[in-house]
Amino acid sequence: MATQPLPTKIKVRGAHVNNLKDMDIDIPLNSFVAITGRSGSGKSSLAMGVLYAEGARRYLNALSTFTRRRINQVGKAAVDSVQYLPSALALRQRPQVPGVRSTVGTMSESLNILRLVFSRLGSPVCPNGHRLTPTLAIAENMGHLVCPECGVHFTAFGAEDFAFNSNGACPTCGGIGEVRQIDPNLIIADETQTIREGAVASWHLPGRNFMPIVADAIGIPIDVPYQDLSAADKEKVLHGPKQTVAISIPSSKGKIFHMDNAVYENAFAAVEDSMATTKNERSIARLNRFYTFSTCPDCHGSRFAPKLMSQLLNGKNIAEVTDMTVADLHQFATTIVAWLPTEMHDLGQQLVDELLLSLQPMEELGLDYLTLSRPGATLSTGELQRIQLGRTLRSATTGVLYVLDEPSVGLHPANVNGLIKAFRGLVAQGNSVVVVDHDTSIISAADYVIEIGPGAGKTGGTIVDQGTVDQIKQQSASLIAPFLNGTATLRERPTLTDQQLWAKGALDIEVAHRFNIQDITAKIPKNRLTTVTGMSGAGKTTLILDSLIPALTATAKHQPLPAHVKHFDNNHIRHVVEVDSVPVGKNVRSTVATYTNILDNLRRLFAGTDTAQAHGWTTSQFSYNVAAGACPMCGGTGQISLDVQYLPDITEVCPQCHGARYNQETLTVQWHDKNIAEVLALSVDEALPFFQDEASIENTLQILHEMGLGYLLLGESTPALSGGEAQRLKLTSRIGKRQTGTLFVFDEPSVGLHPLDIQQLVKVFDQLIQQGATVIAIEHDLDVIANADYLIDMGPAGGINGGHIVATGTPQAVSDNPDSITGQYLKAHLNLFNQN
Repeated sequence: MATQPLPTKIKVRGAHVNNLKDMDIDIPLNSFVAITGRSGSGKSSLAMGVLYAEGARRYLNALSTFTRRRINQVGKAAVDSVQYLPSALALRQRPQVPGVRSTVGTMSESLNILRLVFSRLGSPVCPNGHRLTPTLAIAENMGHLVCPECGVHFTAFGAEDFAFNSNGACPTCGGIGEVRQIDPNLIIADETQTIREGAVASWHLPGRNFMPIVADAIGIPIDVPYQDLSAADKEKVLHGPKQTVAISIPSSKGKIFHMDNAVYENAFAAVEDSMATTKNERSIARLNRFYTFSTCPDCHGSRFAPKLMSQLLNGKNIAEVTDMTVADLHQFATTIVAWLPTEMHDLGQQLVDELLLSLQPMEELGLDYLTLSRPGATLSTGELQRIQLGRTLRSATTGVLYVLDEPSVGLHPANVNGLIKAFRGLVAQGNSVVVVDHDTSIISAADYVIEIGPGAGKTGGTIVDQGTVDQIKQQSASLIAPFLNGTATLRERPTLTDQQLWAKGALDIEVAHRFNIQDITAKIPKNRLTTVTGMSGAGKTTLILDSLIPALTATAKHQPLPAHVKHFDNNHIRHVVEVDSVPVGKNVRSTVATYTNILDNLRRLFAGTDTAQAHGWTTSQFSYNVAAGACPMCGGTGQISLDVQYLPDITEVCPQCHGARYNQETLTVQWHDKNIAEVLALSVDEALPFFQDEASIENTLQILHEMGLGYLLLGESTPALSGGEAQRLKLTSRIGKRQTGTLFVFDEPSVGLHPLDIQQLVKVFDQLIQQGATVIAIEHDLDVIANADYLIDMGPAGGINGGHIVATGTPQAVSDNPDSITGQYLKAHLNLFNQN
């Protein structure tokens, strides 16, 4: 009987997820496939919404009902059929931000193995201080040991005892590594103000606005500048005991409210009590501004209980080992077996091999500068993704489909090679890899390329072309081809002379000591575009987000500079606007129209119609967040979620309003022959002519159009937007206004952007600069870097090998600097485009 040939392609038929237009496509198996296209074209809809969603769903369907109920499941994809689809794993564009207890060691799981190594191979100390050499007996009988010197019976530390999130936590800090204290200097906002004027910052917290009246009632002068109060009165403000008094509170309308049992809560207690009763992250962040955080005095930041430091592994305790970089830890691990007695060599080699295996992916992906003790919350998106990918690589599976959404986010060009090597490794193991990305070096390295477009939103969702990289380069219809073969225009802006560059002056900052930065001075030209570059961990975030922005904020508020900032000259810049790629809004109720205030103007227009006036309806009737206007079935979300027991919840379009969000009465009102739901279904570009006589709406729409967001629907949910789309949307209220004295800081603005969208982003930067703004972008993308007026390149590498300014100057100057790794990649990039 003839055997059937193995399938070579995934066959997708009739995919209509989001904007995909009944797409039919064959995707090669056992290959590295890149999917590209403009922002909003439908790349992630195909990769995540079809391939991953179906691959994961089918695998989970093979599990028992009991197991499936305990797993976050994926609903069925909107596709007619998908054949020959392997089980799928996904690495998303935005990994979840780790909590305070996460470190590189816990996230990579290397610490789990290291804890085992310490417990089985370490040299323990008995309660009387005698050190025992490692033996197989100790490794086997940790629960019951006898000291050969003094005969005392004791229990050695087990693997769980070395866990700082469990038994091994430092009792002082609870395994967090730092302690916090309320700072009296932060509690008092302004000593020159009176208490009535608001001198006590913690009495501005919710529910404490009447505390000055209570203070007055217990005899504290509230109309005297705080600095002139007696020591006794200051003590009462900060630490006075709780007591109950009767007070009268005048309202803004002249009414008097009487409280017979108003409780006096001192300035410190206001913060402590608030912190004790809140679990809301926003509230906690607001309260944290009253605290100073310092390294735990007992564990010195290691998080481990001090008693654990007695157990040594080749002369080092667990805190010293977790503080090593991955590269140094690898070297140290190779010395462990030789240190052990001969009888333990086999056990030692097995455990050391396991440890080295856990470190290998991080080394291959360019993360060897990280330490296992590095807090997860301090990692960049790219570092988080690579740790996630490293865990996946270690599993060495076969026959799996790996779907990666923008794995190049946060990666320096030098690290992209390691990423490509990892993809090839996965394919060599017998897997299939599908990568959604805009990075031309990743696309150029792929076995097969699929380009989706041609535009975004309604104008996307179709296959523009597909084939090998060489085939794509020859396609005249391809939007990515000019960026692969260097025929596109790379630099969109004029190059400035040295005199023009510094014509408006500069911001000056000197950072003495912060993380890996040791006394560096940086100058940033005013009213220009500066990119700060360098590998992950080079110190870019430390210089700009941790030093420059806090220094500028402190100067504007006439407060002392941060302790690590030695000198700062703001050159008359008083405001800072941080623009990151965090999604806009947190749920489906946040839309493009609500975020840009277009909906407020729309509601006013609809409330002014004759129909609305006849019913006596106000603007509230035209809000889907208010019961008067919302569809009663879905509550104004336009969708309903069905709980189907052990199956994943099914999200369906609301059967009553059909996704319109509004109730039937509201939809009877029309403005220019459209009801409000029909208006929200328009794209920005479709809405422009519709609102040509409504200046307030048209101006906002025009800005959205100029920023390359014309394809977005007015009613589109903002949390679903890509990082690049979110960044540009956040700027809508800023464009078109004078920005003299304002600094804009963009943290990786190229996230999720096609090279054509980056050209649009550069035009947005130019608009801000023409309005008088100074723009700084922390960036890895070579297209953005090539368009800067000035570069500050940090490095030369990351972690302990970073923290220096390696090169500064125009893109051309940095590309000619042999000391700059960024410059080397920039030079090759510039040469590709200059040759064509």
